[in-house]
Amino acid sequence: MSVIAEQGPYVLIVRCPDRKGIVAAVSTYLAKHDASITESNHFNDALNNLFFMRTVFRADGADFPDLDALKEGFAPIGRQYDMHWELHDLSVRPKVVIAVSKFGHCLYDLLHRQRSGSLRMDIPAVVSNHDDMRSFVEWSGIPYHHLPVPKGNKEAQEAQFTKIIQDSGANLVVLARYMQILSPEFCEVLSGRCINIHHSFLPSFKGAKPYHQAHERGVKIIGATAHFVTNVLDEGPIIEQDIQRVDHSHTPEDLVDMGRDVECAVLARAVRWQLEHRIIMDGSRTVIFK
Repeated sequence: MSVIAEQGPYVLIVRCPDRKGIVAAVSTYLAKHDASITESNHFNDALNNLFFMRTVFRADGADFPDLDALKEGFAPIGRQYDMHWELHDLSVRPKVVIAVSKFGHCLYDLLHRQRSGSLRMDIPAVVSNHDDMRSFVEWSGIPYHHLPVPKGNKEAQEAQFTKIIQDSGANLVVLARYMQILSPEFCEVLSGRCINIHHSFLPSFKGAKPYHQAHERGVKIIGATAHFVTNVLDEGPIIEQDIQRVDHSHTPEDLVDMGRDVECAVLARAVRWQLEHRIIMDGSRTVIFK
């Protein structure tokens, strides 16, 4: 088997106006270049006349080209169908920078999943505005960057944060309970590649101790939301949500513990889908091929 045939698998992501012949054009192109499709998902947004597709394929012959040649050859098809498209090598491990403040549950969960292999990624840096998580992160063999936010000088702190992301070559930034509001300028830098997690009470129960506020109101469900970060606070395109039923017997501390479990699970799913290129942006919504 050739070296090229041992690479991959690859994934093609497509978003374009809906019209006949798109699937045929893609599959014909791949077949002509000795590629074998192993997974294919489509979605037609009839309300907006848009078509979304995720196709996974592998080498299946001596004429299979390298990634650059695949992209070059596919470009005319992309233009013909007015596609927004991406082609990725799934064998390449994405680099993910994690940001955290004082609550470490989501950070612990992500690092455990990465070390166990259930999240296929490299973590070149952890950034925090506090020093609480340093010992755990450095024990895990990951560089820890303490970037406090001086009053009135968030711009300088975000410039340092940006440099860490750029120097690390990160594909994704995950705010694992990073309790800082990002500036609009920083949100623009991170557009489409930054995921945040928070409880699902918003817009209710804002501020400190939301689970205690929820307990006082006698809520019957708690939950978590993972979304892309935009310059509108906590209103970016939603990636994943989940809930846990609660009742009068649960204390505020019970709600906190249960909420943290839900936050970890929801964030992990959102990160995994992004790493596997399963999420396609559709304005203020997302299309997710699970």
